[in-house]
Amino acid sequence: MGPADDAPVLEVDHLQIDFVTRRGTVHAVRDVSFTIAHGETVGLVGESGSGKSVTAQALLGMIELPGKIVGGDVRWKGESLVHGPGVRRTIERVRGAEIAMVFQDPMTSLDPVFTIGSQIVEVLRRHRRLGRKAAKARAVELLDLVGIANPAARIKQYPFEMSGGMRQRVLIAMALACEPALLVADEPTTALDVTIQAQILELIAELQRELQLAVLLITHDLGVVAGVCDRVAVMYAGKIVEDAPAADLYAEPAHPYTAGLLGSTPRLDIVLDRLVAIEGAPPDLRLPPRGCAYATRCPHAVERCEAEQPSLERFVALPLAGEASEEDAVLAEDELDDPARTGRTVACFRADDLRRQRVSA
Repeated sequence: MGPADDAPVLEVDHLQIDFVTRRGTVHAVRDVSFTIAHGETVGLVGESGSGKSVTAQALLGMIELPGKIVGGDVRWKGESLVHGPGVRRTIERVRGAEIAMVFQDPMTSLDPVFTIGSQIVEVLRRHRRLGRKAAKARAVELLDLVGIANPAARIKQYPFEMSGGMRQRVLIAMALACEPALLVADEPTTALDVTIQAQILELIAELQRELQLAVLLITHDLGVVAGVCDRVAVMYAGKIVEDAPAADLYAEPAHPYTAGLLGSTPRLDIVLDRLVAIEGAPPDLRLPPRGCAYATRCPHAVERCEAEQPSLERFVALPLAGEASEEDAVLAEDELDDPARTGRTVACFRADDLRRQRVSA
């Protein structure tokens, strides 16, 4: 994690993405909005099929048929990556050079018939216009930057000659080749053992601090983002249901789905008899529900939840009677009146009621 400037470099504004299939139109991303500031690390969390990877692909103009962006916008430093006559040229200029992506499967993301050195050199020659000799020297520097020992020899190796963790480091080196301002890491620890996962996450955190990158870390595992992210956005059924500073979200989740994810995550600081599973399954996004998409799985749902769609609203945990001093209560009320003083939003009609129940229990 690192200090972030207030001005966002990336703005995702009411993004909507559909996939037209023979069995109907899948509304994969439904009205998603979030921002990322310079030097900020944001986690985008949700179970498989929640829309997080599709959202990430939209940032780099990678939505292909049968997928289509049907609403909203993605802006990079104020410039649209979705609309406008020159949008394709804009994406080609930004992709790889200013926004780079680390994909979740290093074995399929690297070409098996070329050495890793030649693949990094290709990126440098295409985007940085370096000569072959200079690009090769830079490739060695990048492998050293991501912690690969003896990089001058490693650039001559093929992907199959490396372990999964080493291949993931190579992908990170390729993503950093053009010194991007935003690194999008899509499930960067998938299929890696726990020790290597920790090393890759620490590497991303170190690079973020050293290079002052903005980072979007996409994962289905809340445990992965705990010590890395400044802010966490939780997705469910194509929507963001909670967006909060990481410390606040872990200390007191406001949305029942977030609480369910945390309850199903193993922890070392609390002794649990058993993990709590979230019953049921996500809705079919060919026919999204009229109300809250989580209502059929939520133990706290009421009639309104099934009838109306909750929108993301600012959430301030106001002190309850006897919980804090009068001064604390005044400060909390000030936060509620001033949007700039609270960075937390939640899409739940019952967030305040559920907090009161937890405190009084």
